[in-house]
Amino acid sequence: MSALESTRPSNFIKDIITEDLKTDKYGGRVHTRFPPEPNGYLHIGHAKSICLNFGVAKDFKGLCNLRMDDTNPTKEEVEYVEAIKQDVRWLGFDWQDRMFYASDYFERFYECAVELIKKGRAYVCDLSSDEVREYRGTLTAPGQESPYRNRPVEENLDLFERMRAGEFPDGSRTLRAKIDMASGNINMRDPVMYRILHAGHHRTGGKWCIYPMYDYAHCISDSIEGITHSICTLEFEDHRPLYDWFLDELNVYHPQQIEFARLNLSYTVMSKRKFIQLVEGGYVRGWDDPRMSTISGLRRRGYTPEAIRNFAERIGVAKRDSVVDIALLEYCIREDLNKRASRVMAVLRPLKVVIVNYPEDKPEELDAVNNPEDPGMGTRKVPFSRVIYIEKDDFREDPPKQFFRLAPGREVRLRYAYYITCVDVIKDEKGEVVELRCTYDPATRGGDSPDGRKVKATLHWVSAEHALEAEVRLYDYLLTKPNPDDVEEGKDFKSIINPGSLEILTDCKLEPSLKDARHGDKYQFERMGYFCADPDSSGGKLVFNRTVTLKDTWAKVQKRS
Repeated sequence: MSALESTRPSNFIKDIITEDLKTDKYGGRVHTRFPPEPNGYLHIGHAKSICLNFGVAKDFKGLCNLRMDDTNPTKEEVEYVEAIKQDVRWLGFDWQDRMFYASDYFERFYECAVELIKKGRAYVCDLSSDEVREYRGTLTAPGQESPYRNRPVEENLDLFERMRAGEFPDGSRTLRAKIDMASGNINMRDPVMYRILHAGHHRTGGKWCIYPMYDYAHCISDSIEGITHSICTLEFEDHRPLYDWFLDELNVYHPQQIEFARLNLSYTVMSKRKFIQLVEGGYVRGWDDPRMSTISGLRRRGYTPEAIRNFAERIGVAKRDSVVDIALLEYCIREDLNKRASRVMAVLRPLKVVIVNYPEDKPEELDAVNNPEDPGMGTRKVPFSRVIYIEKDDFREDPPKQFFRLAPGREVRLRYAYYITCVDVIKDEKGEVVELRCTYDPATRGGDSPDGRKVKATLHWVSAEHALEAEVRLYDYLLTKPNPDDVEEGKDFKSIINPGSLEILTDCKLEPSLKDARHGDKYQFERMGYFCADPDSSGGKLVFNRTVTLKDTWAKVQKRS
């Protein structure tokens, strides 16, 4: 059992479903759905919803649909549809033959709208979008009825049919539900059901020039598909009366809408609108930039589906919004990679070391452990030679009191190799250290001293003769503040973008076992963190992304608490 296993939060949605099964509310069925709008790439917040909807269905031996709520053709693209499908599969979930689109039901939506018009519960309105907002009122003042609210049913039917036929320009008319302009819930003040939009759709082409609004289409889609529990985020809580109103007025099968708190993650952008600004503004390299919290970005950075599913389970399902510390997400990926990632040695900022008493032209191979957490992963051979590289930060010419690594006259251990002692320091014309001269103790092969003497530091290294050249990208938080909305007045979230969120190192030295690394392969670079081979690796060029550092702040927080 892990350190956090005993503190896993409860899931109130599962409690609701358990009670519904006891009362046979839906004939013993559990049927959920994940209904993204294909207007961008999914992010870690969507991953929580995916895990919840598919996970609940699995736990109760039910079904879960994947449905694209594609009702706005101006913002939706096939690229996003395919990316969403890839992300859901990558997370480990399968919708089998239950792939649906809201556009599958466009004809049914139209028929339902006609039915509501005939019942006197919907009307065609000629107010502009600005006028509709003005007439709607405020949270403290009731709205005003549209001057077109009491049009005869026959006129509304005729106008709506002509809207579908394309007689009117964009924005000139809408179809609105006739509910209550004095309602305390602003969503019930005659909401728009259809708008005129002469735009081609990625699935229906030019067949339609009127498109249903989300609140209207969503509930009917749930009803058509026989969904039992329509699980959505808290922002739709005030929309639930409208969800219920449409289904009740149409007298159709009625799922139950349940709201839960969306995921808010510190130092992280969690908005498609903001993602688009980042991508189009060139602040990141694309939707799959490893600094993005998109699922594709996390995948490219080296996150595993197991770690994300574990994270989703650990944060639980809450009824109130809160902010989750990103350190918990990092804890989950460290915990997962610690068990599966091979250990290798990589020097990111190399400093040349010449071992003056080591034989020239006589390299040797040393045994190195692939993963101390899993003996079954075995060992590998690592070449050692007279010239090696160590990290620049592992040497100080004038070391401070608590610095125990290499310094003039000091002895340290080389991982799996020998004890070495610094005997000379070579500098360039600027006075910068460019090379160290060291001696080694042949009796310490393997990293242990036969006479029992101890050293206070063990360094990783790479043989210069055998080193692979690589580019390594070090990623930090995209934002400088935990809250994306914590900005100065008059500025937006882009003002707190971290200028140091990406550091590219081009002169890194890697041990030769990494020569066959492929896109997605994951490693722990000893003492440096967890890294993943990037798809930019090609033609002998190696590129690695840092997934996460070894420093674990979350575990320390948990220990203190």
